[in-house]
Amino acid sequence: MIGGLIAARKAANVTQAELGQRIGQRQTFVSKFELGERRLDAAEFVKVSRAIGADPYKIMRDAESD
Repeated sequence: MIGGLIAARKAANVTQAELGQRIGQRQTFVSKFELGERRLDAAEFVKVSRAIGADPYKIMRDAESD
C-alpha cells in the first residue's frame, strides 16, 4: 500500500516536503513511512491519501490485487 501512496504522490507532482506541510508534519515523517521505517495507522493513511488527492480506498483495492 505504501508503494501506492508513493506512486500517487509522485503522479500528483507533490514533494515529500509539500506533503509534510499539507499534513502538518515534517518531510522526515514522510520519508520514514515511505522507506518503511515507520508505519501509518489507518487514519494517517487516509489523511495522507487525501492530502495528495488520491482515493485511499482505491489504493487499498489496488494493493489487494497485486
